[in-house]
Amino acid sequence: MLILALESSATACSAALCRDGELTAQVYANSGLTHSRTLLPMVESMLVNSGTKLDDVDVIAVAAGPGSFTGLRIGVATAKGLAWKGDKDCAPCSTLESMAWPLAHLEGRVIVCAMDARRSQVYNALFLAAGEGLQRLTPDRAIGLDQLGEELKKVEKEKIVVGDGARLCYNTLTEQGITLKMAPEHLRMQSAWGVARAALELVRSGGLVSGEELAPVYCRLSQAERERLEREAKSK
Repeated sequence: MLILALESSATACSAALCRDGELTAQVYANSGLTHSRTLLPMVESMLVNSGTKLDDVDVIAVAAGPGSFTGLRIGVATAKGLAWKGDKDCAPCSTLESMAWPLAHLEGRVIVCAMDARRSQVYNALFLAAGEGLQRLTPDRAIGLDQLGEELKKVEKEKIVVGDGARLCYNTLTEQGITLKMAPEHLRMQSAWGVARAALELVRSGGLVSGEELAPVYCRLSQAERERLEREAKSK
């Protein structure tokens, strides 16, 4: 099975090809340009340079959320477009689970996935690395750093923080006396390879959807929606 995976949930974006669980190609960019300008050209060049046709792809996978609202919409829209012509199945992957997969080999460690959600919050989930797999310990959520710190104080296993919010999480929580390790830099940021690995689990569990059904998962309201609700509440 050939999976084409997309990751555009944060500042960087990437695309990968994974055949039967083996990474065969990946491209990554953190240029500061908008993903609407970079993601699709990255996919096209990767397909050409790997001698792969879109028709050869069985599943289109994407980091569906949580993450940047704009980044998620771009990734999901791109996945829908790629899936449309061949009516291909899509894998709506948890961004946080995808971040944890490259560290699954660190058996016995608790992986603390963290994305900066602003407002003293992170998008977070906890996973136990199980060697060949992951054990989910919490749902995906937006959580305050203080609340996350209280949870982690009760976790005795070695804890490794990963994601674009890793530095924020590490700095804040170590000041609270919590012992954490940062994931190595080359495994710290979100990557399309992690999305492809998460997609493989969705294939096995029957979690694929059609391109029409594919949608972002935000975990909380956008700033514009929050401000609208606040204005409505004040006007009552």
